[in-house]
Amino acid sequence: MSTFKQRRYSGFLKPISYLIDLGIINGIIFLFQINLTNRYLFLTYASIVWIIIAFRNQFYEVERHTRIIQIITLLFKQIIFFSIVLYAFIGIFKQPNISRLALGNYLLVVFTLVTFFKIFFFFLLNKYRTLLGGNLRKVIVIGDNEKTRQLIRIFNTRIDFGYKFQRQFTIKDDDFSLQKCFSYVVENDINEIYSSVAELSNKQLNKLIDFADNNLRELKFIPDNKDIYSKKLKYEYYDYIPIISLRTIPIQDPVNKLTKRVFDILLASFILVFILSWLTPVLAILIKLETKGPVFFKQSRNGFNYKEFDCYKFRSMTPNKNAHLHQATKNDQRITKIGKFIRKTSIDELPQFFNVLFGDMSVVGPRPHMVSHTNMYARRVDKFMVRHFVKPGITGLAQISGFRGEIEVEKDIINRVKYDIFYIENWSLLLDLKIIVQTLINALKGEEKAY
Repeated sequence: MSTFKQRRYSGFLKPISYLIDLGIINGIIFLFQINLTNRYLFLTYASIVWIIIAFRNQFYEVERHTRIIQIITLLFKQIIFFSIVLYAFIGIFKQPNISRLALGNYLLVVFTLVTFFKIFFFFLLNKYRTLLGGNLRKVIVIGDNEKTRQLIRIFNTRIDFGYKFQRQFTIKDDDFSLQKCFSYVVENDINEIYSSVAELSNKQLNKLIDFADNNLRELKFIPDNKDIYSKKLKYEYYDYIPIISLRTIPIQDPVNKLTKRVFDILLASFILVFILSWLTPVLAILIKLETKGPVFFKQSRNGFNYKEFDCYKFRSMTPNKNAHLHQATKNDQRITKIGKFIRKTSIDELPQFFNVLFGDMSVVGPRPHMVSHTNMYARRVDKFMVRHFVKPGITGLAQISGFRGEIEVEKDIINRVKYDIFYIENWSLLLDLKIIVQTLINALKGEEKAY
């Protein structure tokens, strides 16, 4: 390999990205007539705001193994917050003559260019690693188990990640020693060491850490058969005491919570004004013509922090005393003719947008169960209660993944809980949008368990 390829230029990527983005923000302004009284004040404000928001969102923390969906999420968050704060310039500096339309056009061009360059450089680096073999990181793996073998396969197949796998050290071998690993690392100029956690003793782990620190090598541990390490851990200090939290919930972050709530209110208001305003009278007539009883069905469900609330639906069954105990089943005789249609198309769920406005539910989240079922599953299904760390949703990741409707076997509720926990721990606004779009597609196609 050439000397050029051996050197690391990754440290320049982040400053270059900053300069390109700030250059766009400051250069594009001259193409628009925004009616600024002090253009340089505006540019200083915009640049500082961009840097602060980027730092807060970790906008430039893009690694070689980062997925494109994560980059799109970063762009989306950066765009929203920067737009809000930039429009605030009008009020903060009392600039009533600024053209809102021109400012909007300026933002549109800025974000188009920023998006283009960020994605362009991401793919350019991938091609550079794949085709030219540049920007590579030489790695070794210590340990031999399922997880280490999977990691080695990734190193060997995902050339675009830019990792060059050099050697695996098997701890169970008779001639294994950490000193041999250390000598190999130094002699072959290894950049990163990946080690199994479970296969090394605490003494060996400390020795490995000391070597990596003293020789400027990056050391990363593989959470193999230790179940606790497979969670998304949050590491923080209470004074000088290190504390590990076993679960991080992105929605509980104040900024994310506000973002999700604003999104919920906007979407719920749109549905109520433009759909339910005319659909409700039509359905009310059809429901009343077929059977006597209320138009809306109200049922107690468990929500955030296990708190009970009244969940609303369009009534799809004949009135019965056991509605709060028995879930709808296939060919359920309680379901009316109009009820069969609105359940198949999920129209019966639309009144829950009132619950969203009331703050009891979110548009996307774990689906709430009947109180009797919640109590039952809380005892039978491991980690079922984790679902109540966030607000329940009208739709959710489990629902679009095939686990909606009737719980026929134990596996159905177990898988539903797994998807719900994944959603809770990996929430993003982009994931919410994806779930909403897929929910609409499923409703139009019709689902097997929508009965």
